Amino acid sequence: MKKLFAVMLALVLLLGSASLADVSITWEQAAPMIEAAGITGSFYTFDEVSVAIFIPDGMAPAELPDESYIGYFVSEDQSSAVAVCYVNVEGMDLDTYAAEIQKPEIGAADIETGTVNGLPCVSYEVPAQNTVNIAFTTQAGYILEVVFGPVTTEEEKAAAGFIAASIQNIEE
Repeated sequence: MKKLFAVMLALVLLLGSASLADVSITWEQAAPMIEAAGITGSFYTFDEVSVAIFIPDGMAPAELPDESYIGYFVSEDQSSAVAVCYVNVEGMDLDTYAAEIQKPEIGAADIETGTVNGLPCVSYEVPAQNTVNIAFTTQAGYILEVVFGPVTTEEEKAAAGFIAASIQNIEE
């Protein structure tokens, strides 16, 4: 357990407490720490987008809540989830999206820009929902958003961070 906590702490420091703060993060930085902690999992791909995302063992694919979800993974104890959403924003760029999520009805906080595996993104938290989110634009005019929640502890922030660090383009 101490080893796992140390890896998660290192990831929190690397990822800026799940905030990207204009930092460039790569899977090559996160993977050795995850491996050292004995965290295993699988990469999942999605038909709608050419990305792969690492989902740790202990989180299983679940029924999609609605049509905007392309992936939904729930922990064995049902206490946390990772949602992968693909939303038509009619060509909105990341700067405009960042402005939109600041609206009171969304309540985003700690909005930061960054790059994950070469993909420009914006990360933010929604305190009212205890979620950490990371969003990317796609060439099709959509936003690919990965939502982690609930995130209430540093360990959960670290888990969200290493999943976020895994998001990458795949060869078609």
